[in-house]
Amino acid sequence: MELKKVKYVYLIGAGGIGMSALARYFKKTGKHVAGYDRMQTALTDQLKSEGVVMTYGSEPDRLPVEFKLPENRGTTMVVYTPAVPAGNPLLKYFSENGYNLLKRAELLGKIFNNACGVAVAGTHGKTTVSTMAAHIFKQSQVDCTAFLGGISRNYNTNFLMAENSDIIVAEADEFDRSLLRLSPKSAVITSVDTDHLDIYKSFGELKETFTKFAGVAKEKGDLLLHKDVTRILNLSTGPNVFSYSLKEEADYYAVNLRITGNGLYRFDLVTPSGNITGLETGVPGLINVENIIAASAVALINGVKREEVKKAVKSFQGVSRRMDVRINTPEIVFIDDYAHHPKEINAFISSLREIYPGRKITGIFQPHLYSRTRDFAEEFARSLEMLDCLILLDIYPAREAPIEGVNSGIIFKEVNLKQKYMCNYNELLNIIGNFKFDLLVTIGAGDIDKLVGPLEKRLKTEKLNMK
Repeated sequence: MELKKVKYVYLIGAGGIGMSALARYFKKTGKHVAGYDRMQTALTDQLKSEGVVMTYGSEPDRLPVEFKLPENRGTTMVVYTPAVPAGNPLLKYFSENGYNLLKRAELLGKIFNNACGVAVAGTHGKTTVSTMAAHIFKQSQVDCTAFLGGISRNYNTNFLMAENSDIIVAEADEFDRSLLRLSPKSAVITSVDTDHLDIYKSFGELKETFTKFAGVAKEKGDLLLHKDVTRILNLSTGPNVFSYSLKEEADYYAVNLRITGNGLYRFDLVTPSGNITGLETGVPGLINVENIIAASAVALINGVKREEVKKAVKSFQGVSRRMDVRINTPEIVFIDDYAHHPKEINAFISSLREIYPGRKITGIFQPHLYSRTRDFAEEFARSLEMLDCLILLDIYPAREAPIEGVNSGIIFKEVNLKQKYMCNYNELLNIIGNFKFDLLVTIGAGDIDKLVGPLEKRLKTEKLNMK
């Protein structure tokens, strides 16, 4: 179905971060947009305030009337994600009644591939790099539209619309091989690590998917690879293939790196056309310096001026749930982060150790997916041992059914910490008064974010912040 013929868009799973960006896109392009999600959240409330009709029951009789009229079927598009169960009543209703159905990744591909697409892929870092890149484009004469996998703190949204630009920035997600739906003119691959073994039978299959994606990008335009990725995928650099790194020599890398306070950095960026001196970060952490290098490089490749890059990097405020500092006082620091893979947790805690040397770090971690917990239990334990104190919650299942014998306990028993505790998600706020905090972090990709606000309030009002 041609997108220009679409008048009505219905999204099953509209509250997801990728789906909500599509809802915003279609709303801004003048379509009638409605959607279902199984629970009401801050994001679904925002969609509703922007004119998206939201429902939280999956019964077809709850559908807005215009989505049930037979005469509208030919101009209605129904979008769903792989996370929606096949037996979902709405999915079944639309399928049985002849509506146009598309997976989220297919629809994003239709939009993205008709523009000058800039895709950011990688098992870690793609949300931050794509959001940084979008910010740099938006603060330049180049501009962009962007579909983001997180909420930009600069714009308080995960969707940005260009006024006069054919560049679209989007994440290229390896889950369900969605990234192969995109044909980018420019692409970044930040990392290739073992993950999603519920989709890929082996690390070799995952590498093969990223290699295919890299091949498309190389053929279409420019490809930017982390230096480690060049080795993992056995790809050499060339006329339109570039490398980047934090400190290792590459086409784009940092020199004269120094910390300036509060975890912020100043550095010079080496590029093929000369150095950009005195870049200053607006977000803390050494990992974000590396992310900035990638975002700056892809922006420069696409025509953003050097001074525009420098200015935008300093004004970047970050992404919600990525090194998200909620409280920062001499008595207590509270930070929330989306890390849900052992390497992400390792990088996050390493950054904390550098920014806050000597402070006692207590981490509340919610594992995400039974399969990931099963596949990486030992690796999770090693990463979580970097904490001083661990509070481990039960698994957030997301799209998965329980796996026999898999629970948070298989991580817990492997963790070598004197101070480690397990508790149920619903019990956390009741027992939190038993702990004394210096630096508290919440970690995970499930619904742990719903605890962040209540925790922040209690830390501020009930003086739970004694070391």
